[in-house]
Amino acid sequence: MLKIKINPKKNSHVQKILDLSKEKIDDCMQCGKCSAGCPANAGMDVLPHQVIRLLQIGDVESIKNSKSIWNCAACFTCESRCPRNVSVSKLMEAARQTIVRKQGGDMLNPNFVSKLMEDKKMPQQAVVSGFRKYSK
Repeated sequence: MLKIKINPKKNSHVQKILDLSKEKIDDCMQCGKCSAGCPANAGMDVLPHQVIRLLQIGDVESIKNSKSIWNCAACFTCESRCPRNVSVSKLMEAARQTIVRKQGGDMLNPNFVSKLMEDKKMPQQAVVSGFRKYSK
């Protein structure tokens, strides 16, 4: 069995996701209830409990490159099933935010939206949540 030490000093990318989501990934005990109850797990290449593990070991790139963060329905079923009250939905939303914010320097400029919508892979959910969260 391969042992992986969880790095208590999170890298800056993990810390950014934790700051945005306000979640405590160290509380997760990897029971898998979030993944078992997730209605969108069939379309995910990285299951919800695996997202938390990847964050714990500092592998943010695997999360950002997965289709799971875009397939998350943000229904909070994971949070309701979690015995430790960790919300994977909030973590996935934070991961989406970091990708969208990178495009606009931590702010989503309304003039940039038409350019975003030219990318057929850009989910509309990301653009709408961008206006809610990034225009301060």
